[in-house]
Amino acid sequence: MAVLEQTPPAVVQPSAVGPKKGFRKYWHLYAAISPFYLIFLGFGLFPVGFSLYLSFHRWDGLGSMEWAGLSQYRYLLSDSDFWNSIGNTIIIWAMATFPMILMAMITAVMLNSAVRFKSLYRVAYFLPNVTSVVAIAIVFGSIFSTNAGMVNAVLHAVGIDQVAWLNTPWGIKVTIAALMTWQWTGYNAIIFLAGLQTVPSDLYEAARMDGAGPVQTFFRITLPLLRPTLLFVLVVSTVTGLQSFSEPQVLLQTSSNDSTFAGGPGHSGQTMVLYFFQQTFDNNDFGYGAAVAWGIFLVVVLFSIINWRLVQRRGD
Repeated sequence: MAVLEQTPPAVVQPSAVGPKKGFRKYWHLYAAISPFYLIFLGFGLFPVGFSLYLSFHRWDGLGSMEWAGLSQYRYLLSDSDFWNSIGNTIIIWAMATFPMILMAMITAVMLNSAVRFKSLYRVAYFLPNVTSVVAIAIVFGSIFSTNAGMVNAVLHAVGIDQVAWLNTPWGIKVTIAALMTWQWTGYNAIIFLAGLQTVPSDLYEAARMDGAGPVQTFFRITLPLLRPTLLFVLVVSTVTGLQSFSEPQVLLQTSSNDSTFAGGPGHSGQTMVLYFFQQTFDNNDFGYGAAVAWGIFLVVVLFSIINWRLVQRRGD
């Protein structure tokens, strides 16, 4: 009986193209994408790292830096003005975000069921988002003006006393929230519309055959399947809303304020970013301003995580 000879396993030779040869071979590809990374390094990563380094120093922007250690962060935790700006920002964000998401979802459902002029409606709802924030703020300042504003004119017509919207704490917050709601409702409606178009139409037909009404269909089919889109909209709205700057800055810059970043009477509209600008550019305290910026970053991250967990838990 012949003995079968076993052939030894083939030895896999290491690739002849090492890291150095691979880089030389594909250098033109690396060169093609290098501008993005160079710009990101110079205008993104380096400023972030320098701001963290700066937050441990005292610096007025011109003289030499003085090491401060954690003293600026300790002062930040006890700074009543900073906590006031956090409270203002959270209240304005809540007053703007939740009505905006509700109206955006209703608008998206209406656009999804529309038969004619769908493209025209989408463009019309998206226009506020591409309009200059400064222009929008100026228009809203006129609408909510105490003496000649359209809102007070309507209130006067129905027998309600006029409201000093831009001179009272809650009036300021309502005005800023209304501006942000008007600006972002159409944008988020388009996002919700994209999510609605991914829902299979067979599910709606099956629900109608089972006798489900529009409300039951929305809460049992549409809303659960829109959970990823809702999560995206909520997180993006949290990040943008907690960093609001142009809206209160343009609305509330008056000659009576000591600073254009003061946020109106009693600092009622001073958001966290406005407080950061006030400390950095009005007080020329770049070190403490950097500490405030990192405090803002932590607040935004914390609220984004909370919103993420709440939406995920409701979907489980």
